[in-house]
Amino acid sequence: MPIYALGERTPTIHPDAFVHPDAVVIGDVRVGADSSVWPGAVLRGDYGTVIVGERTSIQDGTVVHAVAEFPTVIGSDCVVGHLAHLEGCVIDDGALVGSGSIVLHQATVHSGATVAAGAVVRNRTDVPEGALAVGVPASVREGASDRELIRRSAELYVANARRYREQLRAL
Repeated sequence: MPIYALGERTPTIHPDAFVHPDAVVIGDVRVGADSSVWPGAVLRGDYGTVIVGERTSIQDGTVVHAVAEFPTVIGSDCVVGHLAHLEGCVIDDGALVGSGSIVLHQATVHSGATVAAGAVVRNRTDVPEGALAVGVPASVREGASDRELIRRSAELYVANARRYREQLRAL
């Protein structure tokens, strides 16, 4: 799998994490236990730090980048959907970032919150705990997130990553 150091910036991937062979991890990227990075995802810590907690899925085609001033921090038990773009933001534990969404510099998505598919969370936006951010630019709907769906989705991806570690083989 393409995992690269860049100068002194070296990835740290927990041995129980799953990084698909077609994902790319570069530089100061830290991936926690039981987390998963799926095909086509790019986690690039060339200028800043990217941190992925435990039991978090970074799904197919997602781009996670950081700049020197703003690390990108994704907590534990999070789900980051296909083709999302996260840069210089904080995603707290137990949050969901929907497919095709964008979360930008200094934005914070708090615990139990959801960024809807295709939403754009602009710089310095705060998505409160349990809220839903939807639209372009995203507007926030208090209390509209589904915490149980996030929990079940995170658990599903932990189980799927275990299955891939055990059963994936090239033909």
